[in-house]
Amino acid sequence: MISPSLLSADFTNLEKEIKILKEEKVDFLHLDIMDGNYVPNISYGPGIVKSLRPLTDIPFDTHLMIERPENFIEDFKNAGSDIITIHPSTTKHLDRTLSLIKSHGMKAGLALNPSDSLEVLDYTLDKLDLVLVMSVNPGFGGQKFIPSALRKISEVKKMIEERNLKTLIEVDGGVKLDNAKEVLAAGADILVAGSAIFQKDKTRENIKVFKELL
Repeated sequence: MISPSLLSADFTNLEKEIKILKEEKVDFLHLDIMDGNYVPNISYGPGIVKSLRPLTDIPFDTHLMIERPENFIEDFKNAGSDIITIHPSTTKHLDRTLSLIKSHGMKAGLALNPSDSLEVLDYTLDKLDLVLVMSVNPGFGGQKFIPSALRKISEVKKMIEERNLKTLIEVDGGVKLDNAKEVLAAGADILVAGSAIFQKDKTRENIKVFKELL
């Protein structure tokens, strides 16, 4: 499955960009929400997400790189999010926040940064619909893929299979056409790609090539 990251899109032509994604039948639209505190960058909030919702029925894959995400779960639900992924260190009560996401009828994801241990999954994996393996440090698009992420993907896949779960593995950061096969072979189900998809006059072509790989 493919989840193009809107962060790399042309924000002066968002309606046109989203139309292409819809026509090419991408699986998700990845929305990077950054607050300038958890990560050293600011993107956009629920207001922008809400303005995008009438443009498409593509499921919104919302990645919250923000402190205290529990305070914004309802806002993003009302804005039209279908999946909400959070980082474990951003909330004091992780289990409660994951339950809150699911109580609003959304799917819950947990994001692991490159240096994060898998230990947090021991007590949360059964509650997760998605594990997001970050293959760059979060906060900016266009970064280079960190190779150790491949081993982490494989280890998460093993944990999921051992528990006989249907949890999906999503990979975000530096995913390009030249490494996508490796990422999929390691166990990824969903590829997040930004700069590798959104290129002037090549977005449609890039999506087609990614879908052929998948």
